[in-house]
Amino acid sequence: MKLTLVTGLTGLVLLGTIVELLRRRQLREKYGMLWLGLLFVVIPLSLFPRLLDGVADLLGVASGVSLVLFLGIVFLLLVCIHLSWEVSALEEETRTLAEEFALLRAEVEAERAERAEWTHRADPAELVSRDG
Repeated sequence: MKLTLVTGLTGLVLLGTIVELLRRRQLREKYGMLWLGLLFVVIPLSLFPRLLDGVADLLGVASGVSLVLFLGIVFLLLVCIHLSWEVSALEEETRTLAEEFALLRAEVEAERAERAEWTHRADPAELVSRDG
């Protein structure tokens, strides 16, 4: 009974934390929905552990605990793969932006050098305003 209560309370605290992170916009919606979906499965199963044993029996798994551990590992593996994919995409985007920035910086420096060279070559009389 104590484990059921602790697991249920932990699920509810995590639910509140995820909702608060979403409210403060510190967690993107796509990740928030992922965690909320997981919690909406975990909380009922933690409050009614016999349901988990029934699901384990239907799937031919020895116990509900084994099923939870297996599914937890698979879930975390999928999250790691997804985050690795996101990091790879961000690294590519960062590299592309750095290259574009370097090209723009080179253009600006070339224009400054050209402008400085033109200023040195120009006749001082031409630099004076004709209005007076």
